[in-house]
Amino acid sequence: MNPNHEGVIMENEELKQDEIVEEPAQKEEKTKKKGNKKQEEIEKALAEAEESKRKWYAVTAEYENYRRRTQNQAAQRYQEGRNDVVASLFPIGDNLERALNACADENTKQGLDMILKSFKKVLEGEGVEEIDPINQPFNADIMEAIMAMPAADGEESGIVKQVYVKGYKKGDKVLRYAQVIVTQ
Repeated sequence: MNPNHEGVIMENEELKQDEIVEEPAQKEEKTKKKGNKKQEEIEKALAEAEESKRKWYAVTAEYENYRRRTQNQAAQRYQEGRNDVVASLFPIGDNLERALNACADENTKQGLDMILKSFKKVLEGEGVEEIDPINQPFNADIMEAIMAMPAADGEESGIVKQVYVKGYKKGDKVLRYAQVIVTQ
């Protein structure tokens, strides 16, 4: 064998070994780059998923609030409508009481009394109460003073002496203010 030939072979073997040594390093570097790129894509996808999830929760909560609010508004409107219908019946009750007080015939009086009791039962069924302020201090939250009269000796001023038109309330809501005459 040629000594030169041995040197070339040795050089070739060294180059091959260097290539072998370099190839795994290069492959590892390429793999790292691909891994980093994939990791970045995964992180980006996770961030987008988290953002979508957060938006979904916000929209869901907003919708629930909207649904509750509209449900409460509908219930409130319904209740206000019922209160308006009941309030429109108050003059009928007033007229029944006037007719009962003016009636001379006993049978008619008895019939009117039965109708008036039915009327009051309907109001009671709706949760409506009469406001009875006689001999109570005047309260502008539930009453309307239509006239003032001088106080008798020893009487306080601002006391309700007579109810001109009955007032009604349902819970804390006044459906019709009592019209009263108050001492001065």
